Amino acid sequence: MGRGQNPFSGSPEPRRVLDLETWTASGIPLLRDPREFVVELHQRHLPQPGTVVVAVLDALHHLAASASFTPWPHDTDGWQHRNALLANLRRIIPHDLRLPEPTRTALLLRCRDGAPGWTAQDGAWMWALRDASALHGLRCGAYIGLTPAGWQVLGDGRGGRKPHSGSWAEGPVHTVTELPPRSALEAPRGQRTRLLAADQAKRGEDTARSPQSEPPWAATRAAAAEPTRRTGTR
Repeated sequence: MGRGQNPFSGSPEPRRVLDLETWTASGIPLLRDPREFVVELHQRHLPQPGTVVVAVLDALHHLAASASFTPWPHDTDGWQHRNALLANLRRIIPHDLRLPEPTRTALLLRCRDGAPGWTAQDGAWMWALRDASALHGLRCGAYIGLTPAGWQVLGDGRGGRKPHSGSWAEGPVHTVTELPPRSALEAPRGQRTRLLAADQAKRGEDTARSPQSEPPWAATRAAAAEPTRRTGTR
């Protein structure tokens, strides 16, 4: 299949799809710790059904870059998916086309509704991942499906129940920044000790600056009451 051919030119060519047998036989490198990788990727992007996450692992199998996006619902061909993956790969990491052989690996996680297992759309995304990886100088890595039943690395049988396609709703809501405790007594023990020490140091500085040993709020009360006394004597 020529890469330069346009899939929308009216050609009778079949859609760009890889079946599961072809994908399994293509020598996809295994993930060292798929559960840890899926959890980390899920915590970073909290994908909802319809979201695709593309990630790149470095030579030490550490996550080097990742991006999540929602493809157009009417895009069903592997060619269209390949273009979307390439656009995101070019945005998050430079290509490795000048290297004699790939050192980094591209992986894909697709969150969707429905039953687990391979579907025709998974096959289109597999074709897209393989082609986009080659065009960006990367090794084609694992394809992970995220469904209501859990996560599954298609082709090697490994999977788990969490996270699943609905786990994004269980993630933390980053809307309010954590507020500091109102006093040292409300803080945890370790933080309480630091707050008390800082408060004592601050009081010592205030005492050294002022010859009076009055509490810090005494001057404020006097300043507020002084205009009232002046008004009353007139």
